[in-house]
Amino acid sequence: MNTKKYDNNVLDGMEQAAITMICRAVQFDNDGKYSSALSSYQEGIHVFLDVIKSTSDKRKQELLRQKAGEYITRAEKIKDILQRQKDAGNYHEQIQIPNDGMGFSYESLFKKYLDKTIKVVEIEDPYIRNVHQAYNFLSFCELLVRYCPELKKIILTTGANQQDHVNQISRFNSIRNSLASYNIELEIIFSDTLHDREIRLGNGWILKIGRGLDFFKPVNKFSIGFSDQSLRPCHETTVDIYFKQQ
Repeated sequence: MNTKKYDNNVLDGMEQAAITMICRAVQFDNDGKYSSALSSYQEGIHVFLDVIKSTSDKRKQELLRQKAGEYITRAEKIKDILQRQKDAGNYHEQIQIPNDGMGFSYESLFKKYLDKTIKVVEIEDPYIRNVHQAYNFLSFCELLVRYCPELKKIILTTGANQQDHVNQISRFNSIRNSLASYNIELEIIFSDTLHDREIRLGNGWILKIGRGLDFFKPVNKFSIGFSDQSLRPCHETTVDIYFKQQ
């Protein structure tokens, strides 16, 4: 099997990227944010291994291999910690999104909790009423389609837009028809009393977002950040992650 080769500048950039990921992992680790730490360790390790395979510098190979081994060992310990917390039913992680913070796309926040075991996702968010909120919901559905290959049903409980209910229904019907082409059913439940925001994934993870899915600040349609959530400024909000044994 041929190993892909990179020039020295690219290798240096990859190594620096891996170091950045590992530094982030260590910070998450120190803060007790073990799920985020594990994800960052795994990303950094993956890049380190690519550098090891591609460099011809034997000394660097050995140093990086030693470091990667240390990070792999720590990642395995974090997996054990997470499993014990999940088994005990006391897992809790909190993510603070600052005002005007960037880099908090749905993918960066929630991808790590999505997998092929998820067949049903329940979303409670009272404010999927207006056009931009429907786009937010659609973006989250796209994330589920990408990373939950066995997903069969999405249940959304939200509030009715009394001033524009016909168009609200029309938007949901469009999303429903699109999801159906992926063999995913969309059920919409309207509630006048719903207040809490919560997403329950079929694998036991529970995501509580203080502002619901609508935590992005508005941007012009022809501005950077309109299409890429990671480049869009956010409102201040808190995301709490829990695990409930199935």
